[in-house]
Amino acid sequence: MSGATAIVLAAGRGERMRPLTDSCPKPLLPVQGRPLIAWHLQALEAAGHADAVVNTAWLGEQLPARLGDRHGALRLHWSHEGIDFGGALETAGGIARALPQLADVFWVVAGDVYVPGFAFSAAERDDFAAGGELARIWLVPNPAHNPKGDFALDAQGLARNTGEPRLTYSTIGLYRQAFFDELPRGNSQGLKVPLAPLLRRHMDNGLVGARRHTGPWTDVGTPERLAQLNAA
Repeated sequence: MSGATAIVLAAGRGERMRPLTDSCPKPLLPVQGRPLIAWHLQALEAAGHADAVVNTAWLGEQLPARLGDRHGALRLHWSHEGIDFGGALETAGGIARALPQLADVFWVVAGDVYVPGFAFSAAERDDFAAGGELARIWLVPNPAHNPKGDFALDAQGLARNTGEPRLTYSTIGLYRQAFFDELPRGNSQGLKVPLAPLLRRHMDNGLVGARRHTGPWTDVGTPERLAQLNAA
């Protein structure tokens, strides 16, 4: 493997989804008849990706037991934070841990969002790779549970900490390894590092691009949202 072109984040505890996540990791909860994470894996396979990393922590043994080492033509590789460090390393810490398994440019997506129809396209990845951004993130209209949004989108297509319109980070993005240069590659110490502060610092330097995603998107963060998806 020359480097996986995507990482699916699946290490979280899913506290707000309790009691459902007391015995099942959130990415394995069923949405429309298949595990939530399988929607991402299917989309990555359909886009022609050959390798993806999945990180685990809470009930992490269930994911490889359920998914195995491939999803169709997509080979799955594992980063077991729970086994290695006793728990999740937060988003940036988890990605830094997996960097040795990843390509120089790679997609990131959280395993607990439902975004049918998103194409993890090679053309978008190539366009990003040819430019100077360290990250390119996808923003969605603000849901009811996040009315003030996370970041602004400026007229030049850059994500900003201030300004209008305010939109919500979908948890989908393209990243370069260099985005994480301030963290130890491989994160052998198991540092717990959130992603948002890194994004904000790089935004201040004009190094984070942004796109709007206007298709279906749900942060499956509560049992009620999961039930609504499965009732549709």
